[in-house]
Amino acid sequence: MAKTVTKVTSNKAASSKAASGKAAAMKNFEERLERLEILGEQIRKTDIPLDEALKAFEEGIKLARTLEKDLEKIDSRIEILMNSAEAPADDSPELELFAMEE
Repeated sequence: MAKTVTKVTSNKAASSKAASGKAAAMKNFEERLERLEILGEQIRKTDIPLDEALKAFEEGIKLARTLEKDLEKIDSRIEILMNSAEAPADDSPELELFAMEE
């Protein structure tokens, strides 16, 4: 009986891992962006030693490059979705979710 429960649990874990992969990627993006902002704040401090500022700068450059690559991937996915053959040509997409709040 215990083996059956373990098997079912591991199958559920595998399917939830696949489903949460996209959410985890977004979380990682947000965490990396937050880290980049923190590094920027550290570099702006006037009392930080030069070697620490340089290390923070190097880490920030690496983060910025990976974030830029992620944004390019997201942009291409959005473009594919917007130009999908499944969407009727005469229907314009609803962009209500992206409307700027004033």
